[in-house]
Amino acid sequence: MKELDQKKTTDLLNSIMEFELAGVVRYTHYSLMVTGPNRIPIVDFFKLQATESLTHAQQAGEILTGLEGHPSLRIAPMEESYQHSVQDILRESLNHEKKALDLYKALLETVQDCSIYLEEFARTMIGTEEMHNIEIKKMLRDFS
Repeated sequence: MKELDQKKTTDLLNSIMEFELAGVVRYTHYSLMVTGPNRIPIVDFFKLQATESLTHAQQAGEILTGLEGHPSLRIAPMEESYQHSVQDILRESLNHEKKALDLYKALLETVQDCSIYLEEFARTMIGTEEMHNIEIKKMLRDFS
């Protein structure tokens, strides 16, 4: 096994934390903005996404502090499009999930052959984010 790049790993975990915490805000906002006949299941979906984002941020933070890193108090930048149709919100969600996937892939690349635990964490998160991408794409399918 090669040596873990502690700085790069903790920086990435901080970025993941900030991004996931931004997801909490984003998905909470979306859950409040949904209207229409399918509101209730879509609101429930976004509330679940917000809760999961918080859990992911906490998981990344636990690993970060375990590696003697210092968790950031920031959240990743977010843009407000002021477009709140379900289709617009789902498209924004898909973009958010794709960026999350990229962060976890970068983490996997950084920890590969250095730590089985960190590799497994990154792989699990990649799998979770890929499932979110598939789910949102399926939700968007009727709009095309």
